[in-house]
Amino acid sequence: MTAPVFVVEEVPAGAEYVLDGAEGRHAVSVKRLNPGEALVLTDGRGGWAEAVVTAAEGKDRLVVAVTASGEEPEPQVRITVVQALPKGDRGELAVETMTETGVDAIVPWQASRCITQWRADRGAKSLAKWRATAREAGKQSRRVRFPEVAEAMSTKQVAALLAGADLAVVLHEDRDTPSEALATAELPSSGSVVLVVGPEGGVSPEELAVFAEAGARPFRLGRSVLRTSTAGTAATAVLLARTGRWA
Repeated sequence: MTAPVFVVEEVPAGAEYVLDGAEGRHAVSVKRLNPGEALVLTDGRGGWAEAVVTAAEGKDRLVVAVTASGEEPEPQVRITVVQALPKGDRGELAVETMTETGVDAIVPWQASRCITQWRADRGAKSLAKWRATAREAGKQSRRVRFPEVAEAMSTKQVAALLAGADLAVVLHEDRDTPSEALATAELPSSGSVVLVVGPEGGVSPEELAVFAEAGARPFRLGRSVLRTSTAGTAATAVLLARTGRWA
């Protein structure tokens, strides 16, 4: 069993550190860590420190001895998924599974065929939920570099993002639109891959045209058609395996 991960503002530089607050409470009262047990502290931005518990104080203070620390480098091929807004809580499901799989960044997209609309306070609350989900899933999957969850983008903004990518992909299943298999796509050896996942109703012809003008090409995953909340996870897995990050 790998050591549990806890998030800190800054990775400790000294030999001793006190984990308190919400993370300390979780470590002491929920995980019930005892002296001698191992854990990992991370800032979620790649910094990490391995530590061993020396004492538990009260309900929310854990004293640890830092045994090693370092910085996980940025991946050579960075994977960003532009996720059309799913219905209900399937957005958090998509964020959770993509984070566990290993995506580097997630961009919420207000596609024309999205039923869900992020407006005003609802949009701010939904974005906060996505970011909290990515943080917790990052901890659960023992990551030390959590995915960035951007502000929601319009189609025009997504097109600009695609234009700057080393490989721009739109997942699209349509008999009238020829597409390549993502499993055989030519991938860059370094740089960025930006992958668009459309809503349940699919990417509209107008959006496809805008993305094509930005340099994006349509790709398919396989014979079956996945839901928008699972397609990004499956595509991320394909790319991670092919780039060697899962080697």
